[in-house]
Amino acid sequence: MKKRLFFLAPSLESAERITKDLQQAQISEDDISVIAKQDLTLEDVPKAPLQQRSDLIPALERGVALGGVAGLLAGLAAVAFPPAGLALGGGAVLALGAAGAGIGGLGSTLMGVSVPNSRLDEFQEAIGRGELLMLVDVPDERSEAVQELIRRTHPEAEIASVDADKISLTAS
Repeated sequence: MKKRLFFLAPSLESAERITKDLQQAQISEDDISVIAKQDLTLEDVPKAPLQQRSDLIPALERGVALGGVAGLLAGLAAVAFPPAGLALGGGAVLALGAAGAGIGGLGSTLMGVSVPNSRLDEFQEAIGRGELLMLVDVPDERSEAVQELIRRTHPEAEIASVDADKISLTAS
């Protein structure tokens, strides 16, 4: 199981030094992501992928669920009250359910891509001030050691620990 460590670096130079220290501690660059203001160029730190910066995944999940339910209800209505001259069966219900899930997923994904990640709301003010949010995924058993490394070598960084699938923060 992995833990995601979220912490704020006060400057790009600090984030670069932290990234190098994490890599020397055998943390892969793939497990390090940085989110910053749009006008800040991130060259020597790994920029967070779209799914971490936006509400893409939660929007997709909601869209597929709601679209699927709407499609199933439309399918049931079509079977219960078929259009004149058509006999519809269970296949129509499944087809409309799948179509609804697809359309709902596509529509909500298009909207979710343009919305900042709601799971990161509490960090938006700090990012707006110019701080950089660093997301580091580490094995559960290394979480404390990595946090201690950051505390010892980068006291300027503010650390919060977050489970990979949850957003309950515990300040360190």
